[in-house]
Amino acid sequence: MRAVQYRTVGSPPEVVEIPTPEPGPGQVRLRVTAAGLCHSDEFVMSLPEGVYELPLTLGHEGVGVVDALGPGAAGVSVGDAVAVYGAWGCGVCHACARGAENYCPHASSLGIQPPGLGAPGALAEYLIVDDVRHLVPLGDLDPVAAVSLTDAGLTPYHSIVSSLDALPAGSTAVVIGVGGLGHVGIQILRAITGATVIALDVDEEKQKLAREVGAHRALHSDESAVAAIRDLTGGVGAQVVFDFVGAPPTLEIARQAVAAGGRIEIVGIGGGTLATGFFSTPMGASVRAPYWGTRAELIEVLDLARAGAIHVETERFTLDEAPEAYRRLHEGAIRGRAVVVP
Repeated sequence: MRAVQYRTVGSPPEVVEIPTPEPGPGQVRLRVTAAGLCHSDEFVMSLPEGVYELPLTLGHEGVGVVDALGPGAAGVSVGDAVAVYGAWGCGVCHACARGAENYCPHASSLGIQPPGLGAPGALAEYLIVDDVRHLVPLGDLDPVAAVSLTDAGLTPYHSIVSSLDALPAGSTAVVIGVGGLGHVGIQILRAITGATVIALDVDEEKQKLAREVGAHRALHSDESAVAAIRDLTGGVGAQVVFDFVGAPPTLEIARQAVAAGGRIEIVGIGGGTLATGFFSTPMGASVRAPYWGTRAELIEVLDLARAGAIHVETERFTLDEAPEAYRRLHEGAIRGRAVVVP
């Protein structure tokens, strides 16, 4: 089969021919119908040698059709359309029992890695899923439109749901970064909260996208943004700031824009850190770094999409075009999310 692999540290990914995998006991093989590209993939390819075993088939956003069942696998049938829940854990601890495998405390020590983030990923013609519990029915959703919801939808949804009590009518939410995750986050905020949504981005086209998907205001993400947010909130600041970039400059905006008793959700992995405490963040403000989401939340995200409440802006590529898609992703030239269709 053909796959997109990261093979050499410092080099771009390559399209290669590798053996088609066979499912082992309890495993499921999918014929991939769509796979999403993510800035997290770029992060993986920026790491030094030895962090991940290479070559690595990329792609942690995947949907497909069940193609083959390994011995003992049950609960799905050949031909079923499914989405892959990518945050794989041990399956037996307290967190996993709640469906929160994204916070499994044992995954690392057991060598359990998500597809595309250690295990072979979805940027291939076929994908092995380790357990049926990591599959969610896709139903009648279009694979290309839905695949990025497994991360670009699930990650902001998890972050927003965790802050729902701080976002009643009359509250303000700031979204920093209107990329793959941010533009979905705006839609989720509009769908399930009463907050006024202020979006920030350095790119005017992405500010336009923010307005198109529901932001009440879209501002340039620079030193003027904090004063504008304070002015729009009567000097109070935002109850929650969702930073989908996570770089030092955006975290500084978040620190200055959050209200007393508010929350900062650092969703992006832009390499920044934020000190909190007296004389740093406002009194009572909390700082959190959420990771992915739960399986139950993925089901809810797909239900929101099925109801027409959210969608992902996508650009479609073939498997051969995947390296070019990564180049454009690096340059910030993708509107929404890049999706590869094998």
